[in-house]
Amino acid sequence: MAIKIDGLSLTIDDVVRVARGGVKVELTDEAKRRVEYCRAYVDRKLSEGAVIYGLTTGFGKFSDTLISADDTAALQRNLIISHACGMGEPLPTEAVRGIMLLRCNALSRGNSGIRPSTLQTLIDMLNAGVHPIIPEKGSLGASGDLAPLSHMVLTMLGEGRAEYRGEVMHSRDAMKKAGIDTVELAAKEGLALINGTQVMTSIGALVVYDAMNLAKTADLAAAMTTEASLGILKAFDAKVHELRGQPGQKIVASNMRTLLAGSRLAFDTNPEKVQDAYSIRCVPQIHGASRDGLKYAYDVLSRELNAVTDNPLIFPDDDEAISGGNFHGQPIAIAMDTAGMAIAELANVSERRIERLVNPQLSGLPAFLTRHGGVCSGFMITQYSAASMVSENKIYAHPACVDSIPSSANQEDHVSMGTTAARKARMILSNSERVVGIELFAAAQAVDFRGAEKLAPATRAAYDLIRSRVPFIEHDIVMHDEMVKLEQLVSSRALLDAAEAVCGSLA
Repeated sequence: MAIKIDGLSLTIDDVVRVARGGVKVELTDEAKRRVEYCRAYVDRKLSEGAVIYGLTTGFGKFSDTLISADDTAALQRNLIISHACGMGEPLPTEAVRGIMLLRCNALSRGNSGIRPSTLQTLIDMLNAGVHPIIPEKGSLGASGDLAPLSHMVLTMLGEGRAEYRGEVMHSRDAMKKAGIDTVELAAKEGLALINGTQVMTSIGALVVYDAMNLAKTADLAAAMTTEASLGILKAFDAKVHELRGQPGQKIVASNMRTLLAGSRLAFDTNPEKVQDAYSIRCVPQIHGASRDGLKYAYDVLSRELNAVTDNPLIFPDDDEAISGGNFHGQPIAIAMDTAGMAIAELANVSERRIERLVNPQLSGLPAFLTRHGGVCSGFMITQYSAASMVSENKIYAHPACVDSIPSSANQEDHVSMGTTAARKARMILSNSERVVGIELFAAAQAVDFRGAEKLAPATRAAYDLIRSRVPFIEHDIVMHDEMVKLEQLVSSRALLDAAEAVCGSLA
């Protein structure tokens, strides 16, 4: 069933369904009415000779330059072709589809002045699978994502390149194969299509969606490591966490109790030790803080999905076109920097638990989880790999939002770098999924020394899935291949699904 877009009700789940699932979209009747009404107002103001930024003036530093009616079409086309200055590798198709969806949704509010036919062209491209090639670099995050969105609009004009049915070709050919007419932009339309935060928001929405799943999988990994370490359950007692009251902490503590219910490896007390190390005992506090950071980012992005972020904004009923700054990406920049740090911390503490598993002085298990130490190195270098990615994450976790470089002759004197924040959060996420996968790989190996039959039902379900793909490592093998399998089990949610099938949905 197609998703109805109205500029008001889009969710992150909807973005995922369209970006990854190929679900089609269509405008609601009310959205069509609003778009038509706003465009009629724009046409009327143009006929009256009104001076409106971006319609009858130049852009940025040229905002004081008046444009004649004869040059209106050239103004909009020149805006797109001159602003298509992106560099670097193309954004993934899922991000591009998200960008197209979010731009359609913003335009459907009826405050941008675009013609209904132009908006429908972008919807038709999305539904037909005509995906503009959008370079990943070049946005300052204010005025929105000008450069990357210009590459999106190039395809609407029959310029640039696009992917269609798995093949990259000239946009004109892609549009022709899909049976979609190219567009000649009218007044305001070029600006309406590129002045917004949809690139950073699309990337960010997909990252945060995946990060929410990773956070639960990190709880699962921590639970299995707790069992492999003969951990103490009392640290997860609800009474402890109620006294602090942090919501994420309480959620993670509840998840740990659920995942470890029925374990014969982790107990309320352990006569051999009073308490566990922080990386196990403080899982609710550490993972929980990441949960709270991700929840903040999720909420900001959820609002931005339905935001109108171009400039000027048209208010037909008030007879106003207002130049504002909704295109400024600072809310997304801070949210995605926060998300990146939150995800990085999940990997940081996961790597510390890996070290506890492979270090015989900390685990009481064979060194590097091999019976044949010396001739075999076992899991020695898996920890190196995890440490490498964790350290790389520390570089990516430096906030982008605190940086700003003036542009457009200092007219745009503060920028958000929001798209950089979203892109680096995506890199942190990829590294962190790998690190959590390595922890689960090592934890499964460690559990085999303890007795897998003693695992809690939920962790046993995850263990069984791991063992269906990856064997116990008796002698040294190419570990990379097995680590990739674990990464895929993490990123696909397969391990989380296996555990939840037994214990119910985690919070």
